[in-house]
Amino acid sequence: MSALAAPIDAPRRRGTELALVLFGVAITIVAYASVGLAHDQKLPTSTVSYGLGLTVLFVGAHFAVRRFAPHADPVLLPTAAALNGLGLVLIRRLDLAAADHVGKHHRAPHGAAPLQLEWTVIGVVLFVAVLVLIRDHRRLENYTYTAMAGALVLLAIPAVLPASHSEVNGARIWIKLGGFSFQPGEVAKIALIVFFAGYLVRKRELLALAGRRVVRIDLPRARDLGPLLVAWVVSLLILVRESDLGSSLLFFGIFLVILYVATQRGSWLVLGLMLFVLGAVFAAVAIPHVHDRFTAWLHPFDPQIFGRAIGGSYQLAQGLFGMATGGIVGTGLGQGRPDLVPFANTDFIMSTLGEELGLAGVMAVLTLYLLIVARGLRAAVGTRDPFGKLLGAGLAFGLALQVFVQVGGVTRLIPLTGLTLPFLSYGGSSLVSNWVVLALLLRISDAARRPATATPQPPSPDEATTMVVRR
Repeated sequence: MSALAAPIDAPRRRGTELALVLFGVAITIVAYASVGLAHDQKLPTSTVSYGLGLTVLFVGAHFAVRRFAPHADPVLLPTAAALNGLGLVLIRRLDLAAADHVGKHHRAPHGAAPLQLEWTVIGVVLFVAVLVLIRDHRRLENYTYTAMAGALVLLAIPAVLPASHSEVNGARIWIKLGGFSFQPGEVAKIALIVFFAGYLVRKRELLALAGRRVVRIDLPRARDLGPLLVAWVVSLLILVRESDLGSSLLFFGIFLVILYVATQRGSWLVLGLMLFVLGAVFAAVAIPHVHDRFTAWLHPFDPQIFGRAIGGSYQLAQGLFGMATGGIVGTGLGQGRPDLVPFANTDFIMSTLGEELGLAGVMAVLTLYLLIVARGLRAAVGTRDPFGKLLGAGLAFGLALQVFVQVGGVTRLIPLTGLTLPFLSYGGSSLVSNWVVLALLLRISDAARRPATATPQPPSPDEATTMVVRR
């Protein structure tokens, strides 16, 4: 049995996961009822039906995991379900506030929560589909270069479309056709992680070779810098053409970490960070949209910046005011004013959470993210094949980096980037892609925790080649 295999047997694992899923749904129902009580002073009539719907959805996902990935980590699905459910409640809370601001003689705006619930259903269905169709994660290695080509095409589409069909708030990262909008970068992120893992499995030995030693750091050979430079140039092109600071940082950061995991050489991190700083300085100076974000970050309360009453960033300032109002335990669900923050249900969902659930709620949610990332990395370490290790590490770190960048922007630790918070923020593209990421992590976890006596899986192409060479 693997060193990281679960010490509990299959029936207990199933029971643990089901209990945690039901607990997450119960938290969501209580939060939903609390919002209704605060807004209307009575329980919402839809509480029972809403709770039953989420129960059927997430319990169905649980049985799919136990059927198609029986050895998978029992904590990953319940944690994601709890985050998704809480996100639905926060988005509904903001919908109610938006409706209150509309006069009685005006039509109430269409709520985002029902649409987010539809995307949740789609995300869970795709989650199950990935578990059913991808029985062995190592088969994805066969599509290494196909994934790269698909990712580059997806990233290029918004850049070549007219601004009216691709631009939102200064960033050209969308495909907008009629009432439908989609962010292809979310799918490209997964495809690029598959490509990075597959490519570095094949090239890891060459990239691990050291060149000159400078200040106690073994630098890589100049001829091996190509992949790092290509990833850096592609990130800069995304930044220049699409003004998308968040995706650029996310893609480059994921590649850098997978490269480090594959080679175990800190020199790659040093070079990567140097290139990142160089690119960030260039973007802050040369790209107007990014320059404005840096200026607003440095001077959010300066009334001279952009001629605004509050300062350089009304959104950032209001978000900070809201979280300060929340204090330790928050104002209570439905009893704050998070709707004063522009785009509170997407970029600033964390400020909504901080105001109404306080620092305690923020820390609880960050702990849930920490659980997903830690369990994902644990699965990556425990799997027996090198491709699975890099793929799992890339997927888990991608989630961690996205949370850090989003929360760091809201709390003014780093400039705002426009990334959504996984499972919590409003946005169909992000939600669906994160459910696919979770399915892949569960598939890797199933392989890592499977007892050695279980039916062996066929070797990956890389392992098969190694065995042939050894013979």
